[in-house]
Amino acid sequence: MAIFYKGILFLAASAFLGEGVELLINMIVAKELGSHGLGLYMSILPTIYLIVLLSSFELPVSISKFVAEKEEKFHRNILYHAITITIIFTSILLVVATVILPFIPVFNGYHPYTRWIVILLIPVMSFTAVARGYFMGRHQMGKIAVANFLRKSVQLILLFVLFRFIQFDPETSVLIAIATFIGSEIAVFIYLIYTFIFQFQQMRRLPFSNLNRKYVRKNLMAVSVPTTALRLFSAFTGAIQPFLIKAALVQSGMSDTIATEHYGMLMGVAVAIGFFPAFIAHSLMIVLIPAVSKIYSEKDYLSLQKMLSQVMKLTFLYGVPAVVIFYIFARPLSSLFFESSIAAVYLQMLWPFFLFHFFVMPLQAFLFGLGLIKDTFIHAIWSTAVSFAIVLILAKMPEWRMEGVIIAMNTGSVLLALMHYLSVCKKIGVSIFMKKGLIHKNN
Repeated sequence: MAIFYKGILFLAASAFLGEGVELLINMIVAKELGSHGLGLYMSILPTIYLIVLLSSFELPVSISKFVAEKEEKFHRNILYHAITITIIFTSILLVVATVILPFIPVFNGYHPYTRWIVILLIPVMSFTAVARGYFMGRHQMGKIAVANFLRKSVQLILLFVLFRFIQFDPETSVLIAIATFIGSEIAVFIYLIYTFIFQFQQMRRLPFSNLNRKYVRKNLMAVSVPTTALRLFSAFTGAIQPFLIKAALVQSGMSDTIATEHYGMLMGVAVAIGFFPAFIAHSLMIVLIPAVSKIYSEKDYLSLQKMLSQVMKLTFLYGVPAVVIFYIFARPLSSLFFESSIAAVYLQMLWPFFLFHFFVMPLQAFLFGLGLIKDTFIHAIWSTAVSFAIVLILAKMPEWRMEGVIIAMNTGSVLLALMHYLSVCKKIGVSIFMKKGLIHKNN
């Protein structure tokens, strides 16, 4: 447990610095691209995240879970099979992406080079995922923290230098913003792969034992395939969300340009500010997956119940003050990006979305560690379906528009958090209020 809390503290501290850098990045992007360019940038990001997801094949989750559950003497063999899977999968994905990407209409309206530089992410993210998963499984969170901070720092430096000394037309400016994101991922790749190779060389000098190849691959696939399906669903729905929202707004009577600007203010300003404290939730998620996996493999339900209680209390202690601050200081915070009273109103209205999202991330880590990936997937489907249905009903009404979009986002976040929480409580044998009578589950 000491390693668990040390990992959270280290990741949270470094993530706090990283989120500060992220805010600076969003400010530069907002000021350089303007409201319309920011809307274009935020609209294409979900598609890029979808490619990132496919490239990683959720190996960080499956490898970290498997490494945490197995003795150190098996780690070398696990990594050998993970690397083999990565090489095969990356080769196939590169070929498929090269053939299909030119015909994907999402990239229409962007610089012609955009779709091609995105292909660089495939091998970069694939091999980074192996290293990231191993370090997570070994609870070497310092390396993960450095990688996360490095990514944002490199992107900030690239954005500052390029936009400070070179003038770009609007279309090229969006391309440059996307290119800096990809450049930062390459920097992380270089750092993690170098560190991983160095540690792997040391591992080769130690005694090791082999596991059955079929057994290793089956265990990795048992987590990677359903987790990738879950992430793929989330990334796919995230990729179509901006177009769904803008289409509904256009139906309500807005012009396409105004709809894009409002979406940019929503996601590029309000959500960027509101998600600032999520670095704590993300740190919890990274540490919890291997920790919960290991404790659950030992059938120590009392420790799981205690851990859940502590995580919920911690999330409440930072989440509530955070959303209160955002609500009170919405206008000065949003003005850091550009003067817009509308963005401030969006930030205030989204407080349930932010608060419950802070709970969703650690709860999802519990579900992964407990092997409830199918349940996580079902929850995501239900919450997304409800959210999208509300967008289609309310956002196209002239009297609702963006307010309907925000109601949909709030409803989806609350529903997802509640479903996650109920499933975790049921699995580890604890009452939903976690009061006196914690139930020790023996089977």
